Amino acid sequence: MAVNKVILIGRVGKDPEVRHLENGMSVAKFTLATNERYTNKSGEKVETTEWHNIVAWRKLAEIVEKYVKKGNQIYLEGKITTRSYEKDNETKYFTEIVANNMQMLGSKKENQSSAPLSSEDNSAPQKVDIIEEETDDLPF
Repeated sequence: MAVNKVILIGRVGKDPEVRHLENGMSVAKFTLATNERYTNKSGEKVETTEWHNIVAWRKLAEIVEKYVKKGNQIYLEGKITTRSYEKDNETKYFTEIVANNMQMLGSKKENQSSAPLSSEDNSAPQKVDIIEEETDDLPF
């Protein structure tokens, strides 16, 4: 049995780039930053940031285009994929997360372009639940 599942909570690094392919399929690409804080051997507090390349397809890509902006905090589930290509007679590898579930996090004020809450309370968490079908047939 094998499992390839990634769960991330982080902030969007830049506005997503969305393309609409000739076959009508949409694809959205953006970066997501996750932070880790720890105390090193010297007792100093250290914070590291990891940048993840995110790809969303079909309906999820359309929702990303509509609601996700730079700085938004999101919860994301997906799988790790690695692509390769040739450049200057050398094989280059590119790792990304293919998203299949996403929730907007943070306050309504932070996500003003997001879907409206059922409550008028601006301090309530903002959530947009998206579940996308399997993406095994994607053209890479």
